Amino acid sequence: MTISRFACLLAACLGLGATAPASARSLDDILKAGELRVGVNPTLPPRALFNEKNEIDGFEPELAKAVADKLGVKLTLVQVGSPDRIPFVVADKVDIVMGAMSRTSERAKVIDFTAPIHSENYGIVTTDAKPFAKLADLNSENVTLIQVRGTTAIPFIQKNLPKAKLVLLDNYNDRDRALAQGRGDASFDGIDAVAYRLKIFPAIKWKVVATPEYGVTYSSFGVAKGNYGLRDWLNIALYELHTAGTVEAIWEKWFLKPMDTKVPVTPYF
Repeated sequence: MTISRFACLLAACLGLGATAPASARSLDDILKAGELRVGVNPTLPPRALFNEKNEIDGFEPELAKAVADKLGVKLTLVQVGSPDRIPFVVADKVDIVMGAMSRTSERAKVIDFTAPIHSENYGIVTTDAKPFAKLADLNSENVTLIQVRGTTAIPFIQKNLPKAKLVLLDNYNDRDRALAQGRGDASFDGIDAVAYRLKIFPAIKWKVVATPEYGVTYSSFGVAKGNYGLRDWLNIALYELHTAGTVEAIWEKWFLKPMDTKVPVTPYF
C-alpha cells in the first residue's frame, strides 16, 4: 500500500473524508503550547498500565515524563491501542507515540522513528502441554496462534508460518486470557514483559521459548512523517538519557531485570 493510499484509507476510518493527514505540531508549536502529547498503551504492562489510583503508569509514562521535563513542558498521556498507534500520529492526536513501537521498514513509510529506546526480544508463549521448541514447529494446520492486531509479528507469521491458523484480538490482555483459556496453542511476540504479564494466571504452567532465529528488533518514539525538528531533538534527548543511565534505570524498575539485549548507544543519528 502506498503512503497516499494509506492516508486516504486512514482518513476514511477516522471520519475525515478524503483529506490528507493532519499537519503535525512542530517542536516550536509544542514549546509554545507548553504540552507534549504522548501516546501509550496501558494494556501492555509494565510498559504502561493503570495503577491503583486508575492513573496510567509504567516504563513508558515514566520515560515520557523524563522527556517532557527535559523539554520543559507538561506531559499529557493519550491512551492508544496497538491497531491505532500510527493513525493517532498521522491524525495529529499525539505528538509522539510509544506503545512498544517497533521500527519496521513498512511503518517507516508512514511515520518517522527516532533512535532506539529499547530492544525487543521475541519468542513463543505457550504452555508446558505444548511441544513447541522453535518457530518452525508453529507452521502447522493444527496450530492456532493468538495474536494482537497491528503488531510486528503478524506479517512475519503470514509469510513464514502460513499453515498456522491466526486468531486476531484487540489487545494483549485479551491475548493472554485466550491462551490461558486454551482458545489457542501459542503466541509469537515480544517476550521481554511476558513473565510480568502472565503472573496473574498462577494456575497455568506457562512455557516461554526464545526464538533467536527471528533476531532482535528495537522500539523507538514514532513521530509524524517529516517532523524532523521534533525527531532530531528527541534523538539528542534519548542520547543524553541513555548515557546518563536513565533509560536503563527506569527499565529495571519496571521490568525487574536489565534489558536482554542492550541498546547500542551512539551520538550519531
